[in-house]
Formats: sequence, C-alpha cells, structure tokens
Amino acid sequence: MSNVDVLVAGGGGFIGGHLVGDLLAQGLSVRSVDIKPTSEWYQVHHDAENAQADLSLLENALEHTDGARQVYMLAADMGGMGFIENNKALCMLTVLTSTHMLQAAQKAGVERYFYSSSACVYAADKQTDTHITALKESDAYPAMPEDGYGWEKLFTERMCRHFLEDFGLTTRVARYHNVYGPNGTWTGGREKAPAAVCRKIATAVITGKHEIDIWGDGEQTRSFMYIDDCVKGSQLIMHGDSPEPVNLGSDELVSINQLYSIVEEIAGIKCTRNYQLDAPQGVRGRNSDNTQILDTYGWAPSTSLADGMAKTYAWVYDEVKRSLG
Repeated sequence: MSNVDVLVAGGGGFIGGHLVGDLLAQGLSVRSVDIKPTSEWYQVHHDAENAQADLSLLENALEHTDGARQVYMLAADMGGMGFIENNKALCMLTVLTSTHMLQAAQKAGVERYFYSSSACVYAADKQTDTHITALKESDAYPAMPEDGYGWEKLFTERMCRHFLEDFGLTTRVARYHNVYGPNGTWTGGREKAPAAVCRKIATAVITGKHEIDIWGDGEQTRSFMYIDDCVKGSQLIMHGDSPEPVNLGSDELVSINQLYSIVEEIAGIKCTRNYQLDAPQGVRGRNSDNTQILDTYGWAPSTSLADGMAKTYAWVYDEVKRSLG
C-alpha cells in the first residue's frame, strides 16, 4: 500500500465520514476503509484513498494499515439502544476487528493509534437514577458494562493499554458519549435518540399527524455530543500525552422528554406523546464528567444541544421529505 498520513478504519460511517473530511481539510493524506460498499457510505471524500474491506480479517487489517503513519480505529458493528440490546453477539464480534487492527498497527509501526470506546463501558449500577451523578473515568471499574457492546469496548481498552505497555504502541482512548449530527443514521433501527427524535418530529410536520411514539416513559436522561466536538476532541486526544481513557462527551444532561420538546420548538409544533414502556431504553441515566478532559486538554465539548439539534433537524427533515416523496 502507499504511504498515508492517516488511516481511518470505519471511514464510511457517521463519525468516520466527518473525521476524514476534517483531516483532508488540514492537508493530510487519508486512507478511508469500511466494510460497506462505498455506495452505502455516509460520506465519500474523493480526495481520500477509499477502500471497501472487512477489517475483522487479519490479512485485510494488515494490508490496509501498511504504510499508515497514524490510525483512527472507529470500525465497529453498532447502533442505537434498539440495536445493541438485541444484537449482543454481533457487537461482541467486533473484538475481531479491534484485535486485528491493533496487531496490524503494531506490525506496521504506526506512530499513534486512537481507539473510539464508549460510555457503555460504565457499570450499570451507577446509572440507575435519572438525576445521575456524572460518570468519571474511574467509574468503569469494578467492571459491569453494558452487556455485549460495552464488554467489547472495555476489553479493547485493556488491549490498547497492554499494547502500549508490552509493545510500545502509542495508544489513545476516548469514551464517546452519544454522538449526533447531520449525515448520520436516522432510520432503519440503528439510529440513536437525537436522529430518531428528529425523524419522528419531521414526519409529524410533513404528514400533519402530530402524534409520536416514545420509548420508555421519556424520563431517562442522557447527554448528547455534537459531531464537530467529537471530531475536534478525538484529534486532541490522539495527539495528547495521556494514555488514560478519557470521556469525550457533553455534560449537558437532558431527559428524552426534554429532547423531544427541544425539537418540537425547532419545528414549531406540539405532538401527542404515546409512551411505549416495553421498548428498549438502556440505563436510566448517563452523563459525562468532564473534569479529566478539562484538566488534561483544557477543552471540553461545548456545542449546546439546542444549536446542534437545530442543524441535525434541518438535515433529517430534508432526508425524511425526500424519502416520503
């Protein structure tokens, strides 16, 4: 393979597509690899070296990591709560991609390796209250993460640590908290709450049927990070000096009901809410403690939910309108 500044594994995904665009804008050479055919990528940047490959296979991981100076490892089989609660084995099988990419990076002698972990690594018993105490990095242990998806993420965090200790591979780990924004999944079962909310409200506006279904009682709480903050924070952490996993998320806590209200205000409507109490809803509350990222990097995600959701809703509205003909 040719030499490139950066390999983005999972570059055809939501976060990957935005990251590839930002790296290219900085004048870097980028190789973008994804398991999906390029026709299904969220964004295709023609200035990048784009390839379709299954990186869970060691030979593919070795081939596409060869010649890369740095690696952003975002590739994973994942989605919103509806997906990860019902596909635990598929989520766990991402461990093949995670392991083989670390092996390939070590063999290729890459300078730096970034791994996108998740807030799903945190113990469920620390997330049982809607008025959640923000999760700090040490709360990942004693370990009892989200079953399936969270276990794979926590295991790979440890792998990154040991590849640093044993082989000298410079690894960096960020725990993403609910990333959202334009050019993401908004339908089909893998979408996360912000996109799902935008889709439901946009559909209500377009069809005139101002009635929506909400998973759970709507009182479960979360924080949501806008994609631009995710892209900036990932690069700060990649180039930073700390090998410790760090939260990358907003600390603006809202309930799902409040999230719907924000989007209703953006759209200028009010909807009747039907609560589906037997639907997947995940932990009761989750928020990011940003003390460590502020102490280490002097920065934390700052895009307000209202501003980020306005941009996301505008994009999702156009997608919904196009899909409805």
